Amino acid sequence: MTQDQQRNFTQIDTWVFDLDNTLYPHHVNLWQQVDVRIRDFVASYLDIPAEDAFRIQKDYYHRYGTTMRGMMTEHGVRADDYLAYVHEIDHSPLEPNPAMGDAIAALPGRKLILTNGSAAHAAKVLERLGIEHHFEAVFDIIAAQLEPKPAPQTYQRFLDLHGVDPARAAMFEDLARNLAVPHRLGMTTVLVVPDGSKAVVREDWELEGRDAAHVDFVTDDLTGFLTGLSTA
Repeated sequence: MTQDQQRNFTQIDTWVFDLDNTLYPHHVNLWQQVDVRIRDFVASYLDIPAEDAFRIQKDYYHRYGTTMRGMMTEHGVRADDYLAYVHEIDHSPLEPNPAMGDAIAALPGRKLILTNGSAAHAAKVLERLGIEHHFEAVFDIIAAQLEPKPAPQTYQRFLDLHGVDPARAAMFEDLARNLAVPHRLGMTTVLVVPDGSKAVVREDWELEGRDAAHVDFVTDDLTGFLTGLSTA
C-alpha cells in the first residue's frame, strides 16, 4: 500500500487503543503471567496435565479469539470465575510512562480503550502506567457481551455504545487480525509491533500481518508515533 492510498489522521477525533501489549511494551511480558494462569485454570477445570491444557488454551485462543470464549462454549465456564482467576497477576513490572501520557493528552478529541480483558485488569494497567485520567471509558469483555475481538459485532457494540463515527476514529492494536474489521468499518488502523531489540514472548501467528492491506500504519514505538502526530 502506498502512502497516498493510506488513510491519515487529519480527520480523527476519537482515538481507540487496545490495552495489553499495546499501551505497554511487549518486552515487559506482563501478558505472559496471564498466559500461565490461563493454562493453570484450564488444567484445573478440566483436570488434565499442564501440557494438554496449554494445547487446548492455544487452540481456543486461535479459534475463538480468547481462551475464555472457548472454555465457555465448549465447557460452560462462568466468565466471572475465569476473569477473576487469570487476571490475578503482579502488575509491578509496569512503570509510569509520563511521556506516553503527554503524547495521548496532546491528541485532539476522545480517547477510549477497547480490550478483550476485564475492566478491573485495565484499571490496574492504566493506573500503573499513570495514564488512566486520559481515557474517557474502557470497553471490556463484559461490555462486549463476552464476544471478543475480532468478532464484528463487538466492534459494532463499541461504536454504538460510545457514539463513535468509524470514519473519524483511529484504532491502535498489537494483533493485525484485530484490525481487519475496524479497517473495513472505515477506521484508520495502526499495528503496534515489538521493539526488535528486545526479547518478547509471542507466537509466530501473533507477529504476522504487518503487511496486510487492513493495516494502514505500523510502529514499534507508540509514544514516538503519537508524539509525531501531535507535532505534525
